[in-house]
Amino acid sequence: MRRDLYKGATFLVIIGLLGIGSSVLEKRAAVEAAGLQAPMFEVDPLWPKPLPNHWLLGMTIGVSVDGQDHIWIIHRQGSLERGELHATTNPPIAQCCAAAPPVLEFDQAGNLIGHWGGPGKGYDWPSSNHGITVDYKGNVWIGGNGRGAQGGGDETQVAGGGSFNDNMVLKFTQDGTFLMQIGHPNKSKGSNDVENLRLPAKTFIDKATNEVYVADGYGNHRVIVYDAETGTYKRHWGAYGHKPEDTDLGAYNPDAPPAQQFRNPVHCTELSNDRLLYVCDRANDRIQVFKTDGTFVKEAFIEKRTLGSGSAWDIAFSKDPQQTYIYLADGENDRVHIILRDTLQVLTTFGEGGRQPGEFYGVHSIATDSKGNIFTTETYHGQRVQKFVYKGLGPVTKEDQGALWPKGKK
Repeated sequence: MRRDLYKGATFLVIIGLLGIGSSVLEKRAAVEAAGLQAPMFEVDPLWPKPLPNHWLLGMTIGVSVDGQDHIWIIHRQGSLERGELHATTNPPIAQCCAAAPPVLEFDQAGNLIGHWGGPGKGYDWPSSNHGITVDYKGNVWIGGNGRGAQGGGDETQVAGGGSFNDNMVLKFTQDGTFLMQIGHPNKSKGSNDVENLRLPAKTFIDKATNEVYVADGYGNHRVIVYDAETGTYKRHWGAYGHKPEDTDLGAYNPDAPPAQQFRNPVHCTELSNDRLLYVCDRANDRIQVFKTDGTFVKEAFIEKRTLGSGSAWDIAFSKDPQQTYIYLADGENDRVHIILRDTLQVLTTFGEGGRQPGEFYGVHSIATDSKGNIFTTETYHGQRVQKFVYKGLGPVTKEDQGALWPKGKK
């Protein structure tokens, strides 16, 4: 009798497992039958090549790709620990190490081919670098989110008013020659001051109009547009196209009605080929989309229950002419979301928290080259740039792909 009960129980377990397996297979088959496809990637664990001169990266908070498919990054020298700077003491404590120059340029093979940056005559270098953009003319733009002349920025929100050191964006040639500065330290009067920025996060330069769009930022609550040649003010707006306000919204609550203003930071701004502007409202866990005149079009929430630093950090577009996909860097959940651009539907996600290739700690910025490869940088103690090689389109079979280790590698 007892043996029969055991047999019966075992049979039921097997049937249950078969049912679960069948359900998983049916779900996967249904996804594949629906024809959903997404770009596929593998991390290149050997990119970039080691830096020379015992150089190390600090918080790496910007990446951009130029017209020659060179990869540009910017990092914070001042974020390195004392033990990482022992080669710079007098006398040197040890052979390792020193901070790399703030701006670094790599070729496709991962060789370091250029470097510059830091304080100089005629401009105010940020106390905490933030964001880098190489425009269609090859000029290099940077911002900053440093609170004080000697202090560093961080990834936290700025509540209320006040002015700060990093109230500007800077424009340079590719060899580091200074061209223009918009805004000045400690001069900001808030989100409707058109002469100064306040802790700007990132820029985008529109080839059609030669205008620079600024995600402004860690102190202000707006997108603002200037002439990219003269720095002349053009227009600005806040969430939903409203006039921006600096009222403290308090902590983000995913169950509350959508905030009618941006929270800090307004972290990215990116213009698509069909002239829609995508804005990262990071702590509100959302992307908002506008026409170039500030008219609101639509929004989408990504990982809406994410608290802390939020989920919408930076975006890049796929390299097909239609820019079918958005790649969203999510530094709080430590992954990249692949999103269908026309519907803002998340198709799949890759990455996981960690320090191995293909994992992330504070994935901060993202860019694509002409081949469709993705480049990411990491802030906090992530302190690196990674390359994800485009492998073509493939069926969506997993919601979370995890670390994209190269196939055949063990």
